[in-house]
Order: sequence, then structure tokens, then C-alpha cells
Amino acid sequence: MKEIVVVLLFIDLIIALLIYFLGAEYWLVNSQVAFISSSLVMLGSMQSYKSMVKGRLGVGATPDDERDTIDKLEDPYDLFDDELKKEEEEEKTLQEIVKEERANLKKNRRSILQTTKDAKASFSFYRLGAYALLVFGFFYLNSNHFLKLMPYLIFLTLPMFIIIVMLIKQSK
Repeated sequence: MKEIVVVLLFIDLIIALLIYFLGAEYWLVNSQVAFISSSLVMLGSMQSYKSMVKGRLGVGATPDDERDTIDKLEDPYDLFDDELKKEEEEEKTLQEIVKEERANLKKNRRSILQTTKDAKASFSFYRLGAYALLVFGFFYLNSNHFLKLMPYLIFLTLPMFIIIVMLIKQSK
């Protein structure tokens, strides 16, 4: 995460200096508001999901996979089990299938508490503050007649691509 922040700051500094020396003040204001607010939205989202995953792992919630290791190696895409399931389902009556599906839906139903735990990442302070800065920055530019959509949209999407490239490099 620190590497991503350093790279974003470095690229923002290069962009700001380049646009400043070119003398395009509208581009400079639009680029800085869009780049900084978009970067904060991305970083806030990453931080909130990171804390949500750490919280779940701390409680011991891990994804359950019914397949064993040998089955994963022999059939990594779970192709053969579906054929067996289809053959079994063809032998069952429609009423039995409906009863099984209802039982599966009841088993997979989530409680309100579980749903609010998942929504916690969506309503985190980091994300809400970053989105508020994005909206206020846009309204500030628009109300002061500084808003130029082309540079704003270009620099709004740039942090997303930078972060994706950084995450791909870190995963390798």
C-alpha cells in the first residue's frame, strides 16, 4: 500500500510540474482535483476492504470449499461433477428438485447481522470521505467555471490504471 501511495504521489508531482510549465492553468486545477480525489477513493476502498477481510479472518471466517485437493488437481474447473449432478437430477421428480432448491436457499440465506457486516466496508469513513471530496471538488470546479471535462475525466481515470498496474506487479 505504501508503494502505491509513493508511486501515485510521484506521478502526480510529474503531472503537476509538466502541466504547470506548459502554462495550462485550467488543466492544472482539473488534473489535481481529479487525480487526488480519485486516488483517495481508490485507496479508501482498498483500505476498507482490507480491514473487512482482516476482521473476517480474525473471527475465523474462511471460504468453505467442499472439494478436496485431489479433486481440485484432477478437475480444476469442476466440469465432471456437474455431469454427475445432471444425471442424478434427471432421475428425480420435479417436486424433489424444488424441495432441494428451497432447502438450499434457506441454508444460504443471510441474516441482517451478516449483511450489515458486509455493508460496513461500503460505509467506511475512508470511502465516504473520499467520495465527498470527489463530489465537492467537482462542484467547486463547476461553480467557479474551472471545469473542463476532458482533463478532468482523463485524470480521474489515471489513478485506477496506475493502481491496477502496481497490483499486478506486486502479485508477480
